[in-house]
Amino acid sequence: MSKHNAIVFLFMDEEANPIAELQTPVVFNLDTTKLTDGEHTLKIVSKFDQKEGLKIIRFTVRNGPIIHIEGLSDNETVNGTLPLMLNAYDTGRNQSFIIKGSENPRTIPIWVWVIALVFVAWAAFYIVTNFRL
Repeated sequence: MSKHNAIVFLFMDEEANPIAELQTPVVFNLDTTKLTDGEHTLKIVSKFDQKEGLKIIRFTVRNGPIIHIEGLSDNETVNGTLPLMLNAYDTGRNQSFIIKGSENPRTIPIWVWVIALVFVAWAAFYIVTNFRL
């Protein structure tokens, strides 16, 4: 028996023909820009001598612009008129931002307001109790 490497076949989603046939070990660059946004399945079939192996990997592609919405959540029950703030922006892979999310304006979270209010109340209490005239 001669020693040799396995051959792997890569199948995308439900395609009958493999997108690649490679001899291992190998580094393969999967170009997701050629795939539609959404859920996909990569099926890897390996063959070594008369044996076969199978590995299935599910993943989600998101190459399009990121969409952010404020004012409505998934599966939320609502009524009346809803003010929605919408924004769509590129992921900016070729650029680096110092502040994450700086390209997307967001409302100030309630927990920040609560912390600020507690601090102001404590400061007022401290000033009143320690600086009586």
